[in-house]
Order: sequence, then C-alpha cells, then structure tokens
Amino acid sequence: MNHTPAKALRNHPTVRRLLDKPPAQAKDTPALEAAWLGKIALEAGAEDVGFVGMERAELAPQREDILRAFPFAKTLLSFVCRMNRENIRAPSRSVANLEFHQSADAVNETGRRIVRTLERHGVRAANTAVGFPMEADRWPAKMWVISHKPVAEAAGLGRMGLHRNVIHPVFGSFILLGTVVLDATVDHESRPIDYNPCLECKLCVGACPTGAIGADGHFDFSACYTHNYREFMGGFADWAETVAASTSASGYRKKVADAESVSLWQSLSFGANYKAAYCLSVCPAGEDVIRPFLEDRKRFIADVMRPLQDKSETVYVIAGSDAEDHVRRRFPHKSARRVRNTLRPTSIRTFLSGLPLVFQPGRAKGLRATYHFRFTGEETLNATVVIHDRTLEVREGLHGQPDFRLTADGKTWLGFLAGEINLVGALLRRKIRFRGAPKLLQAFGRCFPT
Repeated sequence: MNHTPAKALRNHPTVRRLLDKPPAQAKDTPALEAAWLGKIALEAGAEDVGFVGMERAELAPQREDILRAFPFAKTLLSFVCRMNRENIRAPSRSVANLEFHQSADAVNETGRRIVRTLERHGVRAANTAVGFPMEADRWPAKMWVISHKPVAEAAGLGRMGLHRNVIHPVFGSFILLGTVVLDATVDHESRPIDYNPCLECKLCVGACPTGAIGADGHFDFSACYTHNYREFMGGFADWAETVAASTSASGYRKKVADAESVSLWQSLSFGANYKAAYCLSVCPAGEDVIRPFLEDRKRFIADVMRPLQDKSETVYVIAGSDAEDHVRRRFPHKSARRVRNTLRPTSIRTFLSGLPLVFQPGRAKGLRATYHFRFTGEETLNATVVIHDRTLEVREGLHGQPDFRLTADGKTWLGFLAGEINLVGALLRRKIRFRGAPKLLQAFGRCFPT
C-alpha cells in the first residue's frame, strides 16, 4: 500500500486548489433547510417532496439495511414524479409500458440531478434506483436497498391503498417514487398525511385479472408476481430453463408460443414489460383524478375498467393456484397459461419467510392443522406453521400441539421444493421423516402450489 507523506499531500495541486477555495457549505450548519432542499428537488424534476430522519420509527424495519448500504445516512429525501394517466389506462400495454419506462427514467434522472446539486453545495448524498430491484445476487431474498413506499408514507407523500401502491393525495396512483440519502439532518421533517386517499371503491379488485387483490384486504403476492412480472426476474429464469430443457426448436415451440418469445425479446431490448398493472389504471383516487369518477361512475367504469376486463389476453398462473381458479371463473375469455413458481427458496429461513407470499387461502378452505417442522443439517431451525381455514401463521420454534410433525435435512428439503430431489427417495433415505396423516402433508402442499 502506498503511503503519501502528509507534506507531499498538502503540496499536491489538487489539494492546494481545494484549500485555496472557501468551503462550499458552512461546517457549523446544524441542519439543512427543508425549504432549500425542497426547491432543489422540484427544480430537478420532482413534483412533491418530503424528508424523514433516520431515527424515525417508520424506518425501523429497514434502518439496518439502509445503514449497511449508506453508513452516512441521516435523512431520506423522498420524492414523486407523475405518470401520464391515459397512457397507464390504455389497454395496449405497449402504451402503458412506454409510460412506466419513461417515468422510471425520469425518477432516476431526478434523483441524480438532486445529488449532483447537493454535491456542488458540499452535501454528501446518493440516489437509489426507482422501484426495480437491482441487487440481483440476493435473489430470491430482498433485492433492494430501500423500500420506497414506507419512506414516502412517512414523508407525507401519500398512503398505501388496497392495491398496495402509494396513493398521492393529489396525483393519485399515477406516480413513481424515488429516494435520496443525505448525510445531513433537516430543520423540518415531514409527517404522514392524516387520511388515506384510497376510496376503497374496489375497482382495483375488479380489474385485476389474477384476483391478487382481495375485497377483504388480502393480497396474493404470488398471483401478482407470476403474471404481472412474468418477464422480470423469476419469469425470465423459468423461460431460460425451458430453453435449456428443450431438445429441439419444435420442442421449444410446443412449450412457448412465438408471441411469448417475441415479447421476451421486446423486454430484453426495451425494458421489462408489465403484463397488467390494471390496479393503477382504474384507480380514481386523488384530487386531480377523481372528478370523472364522481360525476359519472358508470361511465368511468365503462370507459376505464371495462376495456381492461374485456381484453382477451394470456394470464400467467401457477397450476392449482387461486389465480388459476379466478381467471377461469371471472374471465373465461382470457387464457390461463400455467407456468412454474420461480420463488424457489435458497435457505430454510427464506422458505419460512416466503410462505406468506405464496400461501393460497382458497386452497386452505376447511383445513385446520398445526405443523411442526424440524430442520437439521447446515441450517438447524424449528418452526410452527398453523393453517386455520384460509389463514396462515408462521412462527420460529415449536408451539402448540402439532397435528403433523416433519423432520428434514434442510438441504434435502430445499432440493425437494426445487423439484431436484424425489420425495419418496428422500423418505426412504430418511432425509425427510414425518409423523401424522399423509393427507395433511398433501393438504399443506395444495396451500403452496409450485
């Protein structure tokens, strides 16, 4: 390692020029002015902005992750950029995806401009990627460094609606979120708004082709992820495995239609395409958005929601899932296309944490059972899973009287879930053992179809 002598360093042209300049920011400044920061954000392209200190309770669930990525973080600057409504509402997804992609670019560029301006003023800052998860090496665990939605809520930029997107009080659901990390405190932090702009009109429930949004507030992450994000992450991995498993061009074409191959080419060339996002399209919330809905609700539904419902299209589902039932029952004119579940856990902890994401309440109807899991091997862990008539509870440790006990070598269990290890063979080798009625294991499997 090279150690430059201090005297030589002071005489370096770069250091001398810096020392000859006055500091860009007074070092004794106790906190940055929120008004000044807000002006910078708006001039950079943001349409609303708020500030949240890192010590705020709302950031507790992700504070450790943020500080791991940005040890200097003291305040988060949250901002929104608007999307053009009619593009998002268009049944032609090319029109909507164009708007999604360009708005995402605008958010990223706005964050970058904010950081560049702050750097010129001597304020250390960094912008993070808009919603798209970028830490791919963490797959299938958390792939993003900051969850924008809780930050935006804490910054007073809206509240999450029934569709799990942040609804801005003025711009409604037609926004994308960005966050800039600051190495500075702010003299006036923002606070959450005191109401939820969501109207609970349930148009998002009616428009979703997969039934991911329940009228009772339940959200089926697996259904949304499998269809809407088919050409992102796991869906792409599934397609790549299909290519690898095909022994000929004709064999591949039997599994993947030419239109699907072309769609993937389009996603790879121009940006990953969303298959639906209809929940945003039909949302009437927000002061700038609500008027047509209030003036003539039937016409609003006919103009905005019905074209999306009536559209003939392929909906990607997992075999035996609630989404598959939903498509066939609610949208018989749409084509339910079975694909594999690509949320394959790589550890026992991700298996347990992922269970609520893939749980299918419809498949759990009438099932009331407590399962004890004992995992051995490299990752020793005990867990209790309680399924009680469409509800799920997962807890670490063994609790209550079990109806079914399963002991498994963790690596073998993960291999079985990935379809790489045969269950019968694992049972014969006693890598997996169980006590209880086999029908309870089958019922468990139906609640988490792959």
